[in-house]
Amino acid sequence: MKRKLLSMALAFVLVFAAGCGKSGGEGAAEPADNAPAAEEAEAEAPEESGTEDAAGESFSVGFALRTANGSYYAAIGEVVKAKCEELGWECTILDANNDTTKELENMESLAASGVDLIFLDCVDPSAATASQKVAADAGIPLINLDSGVDDMSMQITTVYSNNEQNGLEVGKYYAATLADDFEISAVMLSGNTGSIAGTQRRDGMFAGIIMERTGCTEEEAWTAAEEMEASLVSTGKASNADAKFTITGQGWGNWTIDEGLIAAEDLITANPSLNLIMGENDPMLIGALTALDNAGITYGAEGTVQLISAADGSKDGYDRVKAGDIMAIGENSPSKIGELGVEIAKDILVNGASPDSYEDITMTEAVAVTADNVEERYEFGF
Repeated sequence: MKRKLLSMALAFVLVFAAGCGKSGGEGAAEPADNAPAAEEAEAEAPEESGTEDAAGESFSVGFALRTANGSYYAAIGEVVKAKCEELGWECTILDANNDTTKELENMESLAASGVDLIFLDCVDPSAATASQKVAADAGIPLINLDSGVDDMSMQITTVYSNNEQNGLEVGKYYAATLADDFEISAVMLSGNTGSIAGTQRRDGMFAGIIMERTGCTEEEAWTAAEEMEASLVSTGKASNADAKFTITGQGWGNWTIDEGLIAAEDLITANPSLNLIMGENDPMLIGALTALDNAGITYGAEGTVQLISAADGSKDGYDRVKAGDIMAIGENSPSKIGELGVEIAKDILVNGASPDSYEDITMTEAVAVTADNVEERYEFGF
């Protein structure tokens, strides 16, 4: 799978060249050199409101949102709408409520309305093929946000956070705080079995810890992380002797605080010598904090147990970083994803960039949010 990490500096260049709007998320997309300009779609301006950009051209976009039920998804919708309005664009958001049939209906409605571009945060990667085909058949450019899709042939790009590198940065940060002879005895709080994002997040943390503690190359660290992953899947345990790093148990918290609490209670009981709880998102870690409180186990800077998460960066999680309860959280910011998606849409519709000039995957900047930078990253939480 192709990947492209794009810089804030380039986003500024694109915005400056366009002469309107605000800078997008960190890592705005870069068109290929001398790429042919895409033919701009002509949108009908609403009768009673002029939705025109600074160049005097009117655009309307649609967003087929996976669900508005949940602060993360709601935030993506809010940011996309706000950024479009800043550009003077009309933005219609339709909520699928986690229903693939409703998603397809929403895509059909947006296509029939004649929007110039569609954003899609799909319910299911496989079912999204039918949804994307609606846009392709109508000749409407499509940008996927947050959720990956199985078929990437009908899109401009898919925008999401860099799960692997976020995990890597978090793992490196944690490992750098340890004495050389410290033995890591960890447990893993995972979301659900089969989650690709979950696997990427935990493997990133494995690789970061191994890389920092052994001084190996990143490539070697990923190879070692994959070996740990295979062992974790087959036995529920994993270790890397060179990094003095052992995982003694894995629990499934279904991405939530409540189920993270239950899974953590079981892990704490079964692994009394643990000194690290690793999470695939921060809500499960918040549940783990309650489990530690209930067990009378100290945590944080002066405590017995440390906690790290490869994602997501809720404001509740960031508050726990501020308090010293959680050491690091990988930034999976809906606002950054939404901003970058709109910046790419602007590059296509306003600047005339070719849709073919984008990689299949466009990622936001990888960031480990810690006590050192949580204040400056807080606004990107949700």
